[in-house]
Amino acid sequence: MIRTNLDTDILRTLVAAQQLGGFNRAAQQVGRSQSAVSQQIRKLEEQLGQALFRKEGRGLALTEAGDVVLSYARRILDLNDEVVAAVRGSTIDGSVRFGLPTDFAETWLPTALGRFKRAHPKVRVEVYADRRANLIDRLDKGQLDLALLFGGSLRSDAQRLAALPMTWIGSSKEKPMWQTGQPMPLAVFNPPCFFRETAIAALDRAGIPWHIAFTSLSLHGIWAAVDAGLGITLRTVTGLPDQLIALDKKSGLPPLPMIDLSLHDGGRELTPTTTRFKEILFETLAANLPISRKIKRNFS
Repeated sequence: MIRTNLDTDILRTLVAAQQLGGFNRAAQQVGRSQSAVSQQIRKLEEQLGQALFRKEGRGLALTEAGDVVLSYARRILDLNDEVVAAVRGSTIDGSVRFGLPTDFAETWLPTALGRFKRAHPKVRVEVYADRRANLIDRLDKGQLDLALLFGGSLRSDAQRLAALPMTWIGSSKEKPMWQTGQPMPLAVFNPPCFFRETAIAALDRAGIPWHIAFTSLSLHGIWAAVDAGLGITLRTVTGLPDQLIALDKKSGLPPLPMIDLSLHDGGRELTPTTTRFKEILFETLAANLPISRKIKRNFS
């Protein structure tokens, strides 16, 4: 039986086309012409005997077969990149100290950390999930090499990566425990907190009365309070527990701005080890965050 060997270059183009929403944008990322990318996809479809894309409006959408191939393509490319990184980086050692918001601590980011650790087993990775103020303090004291932070910043070491939508969050099982005209109960962090300040400012602008019903030093505490119906909160949907929901316009709550996600290095020169860690971090963020083309260039 003759086995079909799939080309990883084509699989990488397929993943890029799905992430960026079309062959033209994928062509720019993989460094090929649009016609060359189209030929790659046709070759893959011929090898598999299935159409992978179908027209949907002015764009393209994956077929059922395309969804299957995409899921395997990501796994194949992850293994390919992991092998290359392990061989090239087998001599990398030292340590990386990384800080991040607790929102990311239980989602896809630990997968990236594990991938880095497997590729560079000699490197000691220390991760701190904490609030923004505490992470900035650690960074400025030289206790962190890199920190992923929410919120706008005038700091010179900030590299803006993405703008994420903020949303009001409530319980999916508890009916709202407030009535029209009554103060809106909020479950928020103790100050200082960018999300707390944004929630209060949005409600004030809309003329909606509010009161702080629950405060916590941990995100888990906020999630628990919202789940119990003690109040609503404001956050991004990153790491949102299944028992909580993003409240839509029907809730009567005011619209919210976007929030920046930035990477900070404390203004210090990165070691080769930290630079490699940053590369894997960027690859993971680019694959999992909804980002525009303009912002996406920050990952390259």
